[in-house]
Amino acid sequence: MTDAEILESLFELAREAGIEVRLVGSASGGEEGPAPSSGVCRVRGELWVVLARSEPPELQIDVLAAALRSHAAALIEERFLPPAVRARVERARPRGPGTA
Repeated sequence: MTDAEILESLFELAREAGIEVRLVGSASGGEEGPAPSSGVCRVRGELWVVLARSEPPELQIDVLAAALRSHAAALIEERFLPPAVRARVERARPRGPGTA
């Protein structure tokens, strides 16, 4: 699977889990001020994953996979996932609120 296909599969899992995913910034990274970076946060009690368009797909996949592993483990365990997607989620390191 390509990184784009893995990322699309992770977006679908996030939608099913009720996790809001937002893409921010421009792909060229030409914004004024500090460049946005990908991460996990809570907004009004809801879990959001913010992905910076200027960051490589590999990093976006890592951030989203880690959020899913930390906050949607039950959904992931009960679903069939393509092996490439499952491998990315299983090796993801937890990040964001409430993680060590």
